[in-house]
Amino acid sequence: MKRCANCGAVTMGGDCSRCGMDAVAAQAKFRQSFANRTAVFLVGGLAFVVASGLYPPVDIDGMLIFVGILFFVTLGIGLWLERRAVRQLDIEILKRIYFGFVPVPLLLGVLLLGNGGLDHGPLVGQPTAVVGKFSMRGPWPGHRLVVYSWRDGQRYERISVNTTDFDLYTVGDPLVVNVKSGLVGIPWVAGVYRRESRGGRIVQ
Repeated sequence: MKRCANCGAVTMGGDCSRCGMDAVAAQAKFRQSFANRTAVFLVGGLAFVVASGLYPPVDIDGMLIFVGILFFVTLGIGLWLERRAVRQLDIEILKRIYFGFVPVPLLLGVLLLGNGGLDHGPLVGQPTAVVGKFSMRGPWPGHRLVVYSWRDGQRYERISVNTTDFDLYTVGDPLVVNVKSGLVGIPWVAGVYRRESRGGRIVQ
């Protein structure tokens, strides 16, 4: 049993009874669709990285790990799909899985943009202090300040900051992290600023 590479219908040889394409035309149509969707997937990954930099969630590292795993798994499925298509093997199930994963990074990027860009809620200043810092190299380097958490059940938070703030603050500096609740309930960091420590108490 063979399936049309374009529409997935079962064929008995010759032209597809559903889309009317022969095997060569169906392969060409599939490759065009595959290339277009792969481009959407890559643009979606870029959009997510940009959105997470503009409106960084408090749990940004967890989200980046999730999207990173999704990214490489999806690319792996895409390569497997393309190899099977070259050998004219059945690709319908893999194609559905791959095409289902393609829009996820883009949707997450749009979600983060809307969550931060359309959030008109108040800023909430969370007093804390720096306990560590680290930076990540790569095409899109990131900088983190590790601070004491203000959330129940959490000991530390890894706050995404720009290069200026990363260089400005050192371990032990008292800070206030400005947090907004997010339009769709994803808390994000709107900025940090220093607070002075006097007499064992952190004051503005």
